[in-house]
Amino acid sequence: MKESVVTDSACLIGLEGIGRLDLLTGIYGPVLAPPAVTREFGSIPEWLELREVRDTALVAALRMVVDEGEAEAIALASENRLRIILDDRRARAAGRQLGIPMIGTVGLILRAKEARLIEKVRPLFDDLA
Repeated sequence: MKESVVTDSACLIGLEGIGRLDLLTGIYGPVLAPPAVTREFGSIPEWLELREVRDTALVAALRMVVDEGEAEAIALASENRLRIILDDRRARAAGRQLGIPMIGTVGLILRAKEARLIEKVRPLFDDLA
């Protein structure tokens, strides 16, 4: 069974930009996102589970250091005890303080290579840049 994960919009935007959103669902499932992330991304793919964040106080506190999507994603991961996909340095620091396991888009691509979903990582890294 695949591990459930919360994603931030940066991963969605990056993978969509290189035409490889399939890597996200190839590694994880279900993939959850809060409303702010789907607004930032601009759509809700059929495989993405939209989840409301219950801990609005945590979101408000996180908003002092990160954007709305990151704040909601971190709070959602925290309240559901799930791994989060984050790329932003400040967001990762906030998630680390809360003890949330995390991975970035680059780490996800490396896992896709390990899972034999892709042959080479370099072309994807080049396309992300």
